[in-house]
Amino acid sequence: MKLRLPLRTLTAGFFVAATSLFGAGSATITIHTDKPGAKINPAMWGIFFEDINFGADGGLYAELVKNRSFEFPDALMGWSRPKSEVGSALVLDESPFNSANPHYLRITSRADSGFSITNEGFRGIGVRKGEIYDFSVQIRAAEGKPSLTVQLVSADGSGLASERLKNFSGDWTERKVRVRPTASEPKGRLSLIVEGKGAVDLDMVSLFPQKTWKNRPGGLRADMVQMLADLKPGFMRFPGGCIVEGNVLTNRYQWKTTIGPVAGRKLIINRWNFEFKHRPTPDYFQSFGLGFFEFFQLCEDIGAEPLPILNCGMACQFNSGELCALDQLEPYIQDALDLVEFANGPVTSTWGAKRAAMGHRAPFKMKLLGIGNEQWGPQYVERYARFAKALMEKHPEIQLVSSAGPSPADDRFNFLWPKLRELNADIVDEHCYANPKWFFENTHRFDSYDRNGPKVFFGEYAAQSDKVVSVNNRNNWECALSEAAFMTSLERNADVVRMSSYAPLFAHEDAWQWRPNLIWCDNLRVFGTPNYYVQQLFSRNRGDAVLPVKLELPVSASSATPKLFASATRDEATGEIIVKLVNADGVPASINLNLAGVKKVYPKAKAFVITSDARDENSFEQPRKVAPVESEVRIPSPAFTHALPANCLSVLRVKAEP
Repeated sequence: MKLRLPLRTLTAGFFVAATSLFGAGSATITIHTDKPGAKINPAMWGIFFEDINFGADGGLYAELVKNRSFEFPDALMGWSRPKSEVGSALVLDESPFNSANPHYLRITSRADSGFSITNEGFRGIGVRKGEIYDFSVQIRAAEGKPSLTVQLVSADGSGLASERLKNFSGDWTERKVRVRPTASEPKGRLSLIVEGKGAVDLDMVSLFPQKTWKNRPGGLRADMVQMLADLKPGFMRFPGGCIVEGNVLTNRYQWKTTIGPVAGRKLIINRWNFEFKHRPTPDYFQSFGLGFFEFFQLCEDIGAEPLPILNCGMACQFNSGELCALDQLEPYIQDALDLVEFANGPVTSTWGAKRAAMGHRAPFKMKLLGIGNEQWGPQYVERYARFAKALMEKHPEIQLVSSAGPSPADDRFNFLWPKLRELNADIVDEHCYANPKWFFENTHRFDSYDRNGPKVFFGEYAAQSDKVVSVNNRNNWECALSEAAFMTSLERNADVVRMSSYAPLFAHEDAWQWRPNLIWCDNLRVFGTPNYYVQQLFSRNRGDAVLPVKLELPVSASSATPKLFASATRDEATGEIIVKLVNADGVPASINLNLAGVKKVYPKAKAFVITSDARDENSFEQPRKVAPVESEVRIPSPAFTHALPANCLSVLRVKAEP
């Protein structure tokens, strides 16, 4: 889909660039402010959440106890017990607290000194000095009248906090206690000590920081949500990703099992548990404490349009490729129809009532729904067609997102696009993981797309510093800068490209399967990568309409290697012209900017600039080594000279009178 254009002068936002921008003068960029083009989707720049890299359990979901209901196949995984004859710990399933998660733990103490069991958390339990942590447990007395001591300990075994519970009945009862550690500890543990002779049954053993996002009990990790809120994303895609598909259909993500009381949400294995032999994570499961209700609520909290993705009757084609027969697809389609009702239906409807019972009477105002994640082939087309027919008949107000497969230009991609065009698909989801060179060289990708066909959601992309799936991939500035260059092309083609999101979103430093990622965390800290700050600058400086741009290069410039990229928009509310400039050269550049059609500019403009060495990265120790620096620049007239540092993304906000 390449467009043949002149080598030296390119209009309407098409760009070539020079090996060096200084050969025989400066480049000139003319922005036609009086000829606004396509409106930009308010939800243009968004985020994509998938439970990979311990993104949910052990990450965004603030629960600190791993395997809290003893439902892992190895029922005591995450728990340790001493070798002792004074007690025992057995997993049972007779008369459980909840039949959806039937296992529980019986701890028996045969001595007054007691018997203990310890939970390791998710690569440790992170606690902060002086903050309050809420412990809860479903408990019943099985024998005698022992007490239960709840103790937080550090990595070296030192006590951090301790409280005692006693007087248990023979029926399942929730008991709670608050603990306040005396020191901060990233790798702590939780010990439960049954003291005195007797036995107790335990289930749903839980420890949450009281300071969750919006202080919701059993909620989300506040610092991680704040990173999302600071992006000001237009949408949030959830819950994936390959976990939507499952390696087999019985292990697919089923939204209905993720709502209602947390104790009734049935745990399943996470497909990233076993996907990569070079990064095995045998303790990776999904408790669904972060389920579809919480996803919708999070979208509302951060002002993002919800974009849920549902299984289309196909398991992951990189795994089993299992298919639901077409004549058995109706339950999958009904799940989609019911989800619309859960999100948007009145409280008098069946699924709207379930939403209201969870505390949200008002609709979530869902407008988008994805059918399948990354499927391909004729099997996908025929299944998507059945979903589309049913949803169009009952919910024509919902726009559907369809799959273009896992790659941006292979046979699977080339097969799907014509088929989806024939089906009048609303939005087609394209994915690409490639080296920075691909992103620099594909900034013309959407210039020649059919303006009247389906729109594009560039739903998964990230530059790979080494190669896809390599453990050596880094979130360095070269990768982020190449993504910034590519994003100028997404913005220039906003009439075709309606949405985009980087992927994956989160990664735990001690438990990741895939890199690079947008945001990294450990048990107490979080930081944004250079890629994060690129996404933030585009999202916070979106604008409302595309402005045509013309780039003229010095006569001596070579077009062999892209080096200069730009896009421009207008913010209707503020009257500002927003110019995004990428200098991918290793030397500074001086460019001539001409705001054509402007009568007057205000002399002071805001500039946001990221510049760094190509291999630079952020870290827990230097979280903003590569990050925007805001400054005020003087704009003398509608035509002016502007300096670009080497390897930079620069965003200018110039207030002007047309």
